[in-house]
Amino acid sequence: MTAVLAEQAPPDRAARRRAGLTGTLIATVILVTAIAPLATDMYVPAFPRVAGDLSATATQVQVTLTTFFVGMALGQLVGGPVSDRYGRRRLLIAALVLMSGASIVCAGTASIGVMMAARFVQGFAGGWAMVIGRAVIVDLATGARLVRVLNVIAGVGGIAPIVGPLLGAAILQLSHWRLSFWVVAAMGAAMTLATVLAVPESLPRERRHGGGLRTFAVAGRQVLASRGYVGYLLVSGSAMGALFAYVATSAFVLQSMNGMSPVAYSIDFAANAAGMTVAALVAARLAGRVATRTVILTRQVAALAAGVAMVAGAVWCGTPVLLAMICFLVMMTAQGVIGPNAGALASAEVPQHPGTGSAMLGFVQWLAAGTIAPIAGLGGERTALPMALLMTGGAALSMIGLLVVARVPRYRA
Repeated sequence: MTAVLAEQAPPDRAARRRAGLTGTLIATVILVTAIAPLATDMYVPAFPRVAGDLSATATQVQVTLTTFFVGMALGQLVGGPVSDRYGRRRLLIAALVLMSGASIVCAGTASIGVMMAARFVQGFAGGWAMVIGRAVIVDLATGARLVRVLNVIAGVGGIAPIVGPLLGAAILQLSHWRLSFWVVAAMGAAMTLATVLAVPESLPRERRHGGGLRTFAVAGRQVLASRGYVGYLLVSGSAMGALFAYVATSAFVLQSMNGMSPVAYSIDFAANAAGMTVAALVAARLAGRVATRTVILTRQVAALAAGVAMVAGAVWCGTPVLLAMICFLVMMTAQGVIGPNAGALASAEVPQHPGTGSAMLGFVQWLAAGTIAPIAGLGGERTALPMALLMTGGAALSMIGLLVVARVPRYRA
C-alpha cells in the first residue's frame, strides 16, 4: 500500500530538480559562462593593432580591459539579486542579447572612448549572464550533485583560456582584429537561441523575492551575516587574486626574464590551463566521495607551497625558468579545484538567496582579478617578486578563509 501511495504521490522538490538538470542545460550554462572570458582572451593578442587603428595609447587600450572587468563585476553583483525577484530565463536571454549588441559596437567603432564604453557594457552583460547561469544550476541541484556539476562547468569552461588566445592569434593572422568581436557576437546569438530552447525557468514565482534596492540590501546583509558564506567567499576571492597575479605577469617572467619564445610561452600557458581543466574534472569525480573541504585544503597547501617557492626563487635565484614553470602549473591546477568547490560550499550556506549569493561571489572574484592584475606588474618586467608575494598572500588568505572564518561548516559534501 505504501509503495502504491508513493507512486501516486507528486514528485518532491529534489525529484523536480533532478528532472530539470539535463545535460543540454548544463552544456548551455557552460557555454554561457565561457563566452565572456572568451571575449577577453580573443582580444588581448590584438592590443597593438587596436592602438594603431584607433589612434590610442597602450594605456588607453589597457583601460578597455579594466572597464570590461569592472562591468563584469558589477553585472554579477546586480544580476543575481534582480533574477531572484524576476526569475532567471528572461533576464538571461536579455543579457545575452545585450552582450551581442555591445560586441557589434566594439567591432564597428572607430573611437577608443566608444570602445571603452562598449567593453563595459559587454562585461556587464557577460557577468549578468554568468551569474544567472550559475543561479540556474543552484536552483536545480544540491549537495554532492551541485559540487559535481559546478566542477564540470569550471573544468570544461577552463578550455576558454586555452582556445581564446589561440583563436585570437589565428584571427589576426587571417583577418582583422574586429573579426574577433563579430565572432563573440555570433556566439552570443547562438547562446541566446540555445537558452530559448534548453533553459527552463528554474525559479518559480513562489520562491522569488519581491522588492527593490531595499530588498537587495536586506538579502545582501543576510548573505553576509553567514560566517560560513563569508569564509568561502574569502577562499574563492583570494584564490582568484592569486590566479590573476599569474595571468598578468607570467609572460614577463618567462619571456622577458628567461628568454622564452612567444610560441613556447603560448604552449606553456595552454598546458597550465589544460591542467586547471583536468584538476576541476577530477574534483568533480571526487564529489560525494571525499569531503569538499578536504579537497580544497589539499590544493591550498599546494598553492601556498608554490607561492613560497616563487618568493625564494625571486629573492635568491633570479626566478629560473624551470622553477617558474613548475610553480605556475601547481598554482593553476590548485585554482581549478579551489574556485568551483568554494563556490559550491558558499551557495550551500545561503540556500534562501541563491542569486544574491552567486552575485556576491562573482563580484568578489572579478573585483579581485581587476585589482590584482595591475598590482602584480608594479615591479616591472625584470622581477617576479611582486607576483610571487601576491601568489603567496592569496594562497595564505584563502586558507584563513577555510580554516578560521568558515571553521564550523554547516554543509559537508
